Amino acid sequence: MSLEKTAEEYLADIPMWARKKNSLEDIRAFLERMDNPDEKRKIIHVAGTNGKGSVCAYITSMLMAGGYHTGAFISPHLTEVRERFLFDGKPVEYGPFESSFREIRDLSECMTEEGYCHPSYFEFLFYMGMKLFDQMDNDFTVLETGLGGRLDTTNVIRHPLAVAITSISLDHTEYLGDTVEKIAYQKAGIIKPGVPVIYERGDQGTAAVIEEEAAASHSPLYPVDRQDYVIEAWEEQGIRAGLKRLDGSFLRVLIPSQAEYQVMNALTALRTVEVLMRQREDIRLSEEELKAGLESMRWPARMEEAAPGLYLDGAHNPGGIEEFIKTASRLCEKSGKRACLLFSSVSDKAHDTMIREIAACLPLDSVAVAHIHSDRGMAKEVLEAEFSAVSDCRIYGFDTAEEALKVLLTWQDGEHLLFCVGSLYLMGEIKTILGGIKDD
Repeated sequence: MSLEKTAEEYLADIPMWARKKNSLEDIRAFLERMDNPDEKRKIIHVAGTNGKGSVCAYITSMLMAGGYHTGAFISPHLTEVRERFLFDGKPVEYGPFESSFREIRDLSECMTEEGYCHPSYFEFLFYMGMKLFDQMDNDFTVLETGLGGRLDTTNVIRHPLAVAITSISLDHTEYLGDTVEKIAYQKAGIIKPGVPVIYERGDQGTAAVIEEEAAASHSPLYPVDRQDYVIEAWEEQGIRAGLKRLDGSFLRVLIPSQAEYQVMNALTALRTVEVLMRQREDIRLSEEELKAGLESMRWPARMEEAAPGLYLDGAHNPGGIEEFIKTASRLCEKSGKRACLLFSSVSDKAHDTMIREIAACLPLDSVAVAHIHSDRGMAKEVLEAEFSAVSDCRIYGFDTAEEALKVLLTWQDGEHLLFCVGSLYLMGEIKTILGGIKDD
């Protein structure tokens, strides 16, 4: 058995026996034992409910276009865990991955012998990321929060260059609160004294929470909202838009997506990079480099056209589903086609609400629901019943995503577009299945 597989198995087993999350103070103690690798990095910290992964990808792509080497810590992964550690946009190689795993495993054994709790799954990966970024010595590190922000493992970072907060909606309500304002309070917990805050001001309630937290920390605010971009044309390759810059001018770019939410994510990322350029002499990007970085960004399973007429979107909460519906409805209207859908969800998501919105707003003819390979995966019978209660279209249940996808692909004809949505776990399974089909 290879070490890489051993590492994957060890990591996958952690939730089975490391059920207690360490405090931020204890996490800091782990980093101090590692000689505080985060203190040596120039970190951009990103939180939010939806869009934070895309914002990380846009920031990374622009910095790369400017000639900077970047590291990014993102979650979740789709097909393999190495995707969580990106170097210049690509997953870490096996050698460094294995080396960092060994070091953190050994450190964890030492720390647990001293009375600390074994790192949780996310904590272990975070330590691996900090070790990797320190060893590979990138110019900038883009750090995505996991769950929330205030108590998130990544919030042990003390001196980020900037904080970006994307759109906020209801998700993980059992941990973060049952209103968007309560969730915003958790997300805004990553704000640090004097550090600039770039945030999406789409909702007055969440914006007020972020602004209050920033004021308490004497942190300069840089809001972005729908008035800060103009959509000029919808094209086959994406959306041609103008993004408002700090000086009031507009950067005209082709956003490589059919989803309007990616325009806002691109704007948030652009504002973040521009704020850094204004505040730091070691960051310089030309207009051409900013544009090239935005236009070359690729982020899987975010309204990704994985094959002609087959779209994958990892929307998994009401806010994400709302944006998915906007894009899918526009694609159907523009093409004159109706929709066939593959849906799945995990048990702690508002799957009934998402299903109700999809059924009410999309021109559905057929739906396939599937159980995903997760202990949290919803039973197909439950999803079938929830769709049947709100839709008269044909509904089919499958034990696996592979069975469902094979049937979905048979529904593709000149009259339908195919959409897969409901869970990033589902997207990972579908990406693996499609990769196998291409290899055959």
